[in-house]
Amino acid sequence: MAIDNLQIETVDGAHGVKILRLVGSLNIHSVFGFQELVRKEAASALLLDFSRVPFVDSAGLGSLVGLHISSRKAMRKVVFAAINTQVKALLDMTNVAQLFPTYATVQEAEAALAGPASAKT
Repeated sequence: MAIDNLQIETVDGAHGVKILRLVGSLNIHSVFGFQELVRKEAASALLLDFSRVPFVDSAGLGSLVGLHISSRKAMRKVVFAAINTQVKALLDMTNVAQLFPTYATVQEAEAALAGPASAKT
């Protein structure tokens, strides 16, 4: 799905994990489409792949805080993966990083969401 300058590819991961591959900036031009897509997603676990997100502005940051709030209400797990240095610095500086478990790779994040049961298979 293309949302202005952000494209989101939705992929079914292992163990019911839904992977959202973001491509482009999460900013004032793309947040409304991002929020709409995330609200419609019914999976109990979301993994946001930031490997191709070069920039997040304050509107994008606000949409991530909104995602945290709505996910807590829905008892949905949300994790981030593959965040670049600039985006990570923004998340750290604003303490938004504390709201989401973050992993270096999509594979690590997916394994963490799958839990200990996946380690036995």
